[in-house]
Amino acid sequence: MTQLKLAPTAPGARILGLGSSQPDNVVTNDDLAQRIDTNDEWIRDRVGIESRRIAEQGTLLVDMATEAGARAVKDAGLAPSEIDTVIVATCTMPTPIPNAAAQTADRIGIPAPGAFDLNAACAGFCFGVGAASDLVRGGSAKNVLVIGAEKLSDWLDWTDRSTAIIFADGAGAAVIGPAPDEASVGVGPLAWGSAGDMAQAIHIKPENKALFQEGQAVFRWATTKIAPVALRAIELAGLTPADIDVFVPHQANLRIVDAVAKRLRAKGARDDMVVADDIRHSGNTSSASIPLALDHMRADGRVRSGDTVLLVGFGAGLSYAGQVVVCP
Repeated sequence: MTQLKLAPTAPGARILGLGSSQPDNVVTNDDLAQRIDTNDEWIRDRVGIESRRIAEQGTLLVDMATEAGARAVKDAGLAPSEIDTVIVATCTMPTPIPNAAAQTADRIGIPAPGAFDLNAACAGFCFGVGAASDLVRGGSAKNVLVIGAEKLSDWLDWTDRSTAIIFADGAGAAVIGPAPDEASVGVGPLAWGSAGDMAQAIHIKPENKALFQEGQAVFRWATTKIAPVALRAIELAGLTPADIDVFVPHQANLRIVDAVAKRLRAKGARDDMVVADDIRHSGNTSSASIPLALDHMRADGRVRSGDTVLLVGFGAGLSYAGQVVVCP
């Protein structure tokens, strides 16, 4: 019988660096109120957003992905040549071919990496981190660049206030590399799943290629189903809710974020657990929201190197995923 050789494995993976990118163009609630029937108070009360970043027409999704990815590679202390795999989590490329990952890698100067896109919508970054961690642990890759990048403004009906007030543009990235020993493992197991019976709750309408969302249905689902996913991720990592220093859920809606955090605290999470609220000034950036929030919180000193961080993404599909990581 033929015996195949396997690549050397690693004890696990860890995050080596972070980076992010947002457009310069800030759109406030008052700006939107000049275009659609809404106002600042209504938007803040409904979703918690005060402003968001919207890219100019000529800015490409790949432009933002490249900037965020290059910053993460630099933050990791690596040269582009040391990255061997690139994963871009996105659901808003203008066309399905060519993919974003190969273009982004080329722009950063990463030579001939394995490169692929991943579409799990707002859960995409967590799916990407999980895939990257397993690639590193299994010996198929050494250093993986994972980028969540979205240009949702290309897929909005700007007369529909149910979506125009929520979604925005941006990119966030992380470099996942090998842990030298078990004590240094910094990416926990992935808790994931899907609810395909609710696929139509968030979809692109074929008649105008615009994003549609059943807001109340998604809100009810997220506020009841996501806390158990978060708790499962904690359990898989061999921890308890009290061990979590920082909670970074997908920035879908501030009321959803607060509701899930409340459920975690009811199960033992600490009162001083820091909870991401990046949606206030970034809006909902789908797969980019978690790495954007984490990078911003680190820059602001709200999360520090060595902190235990719980990530949970959820959205269209419906898809969801989460894991515990250690902040680099």
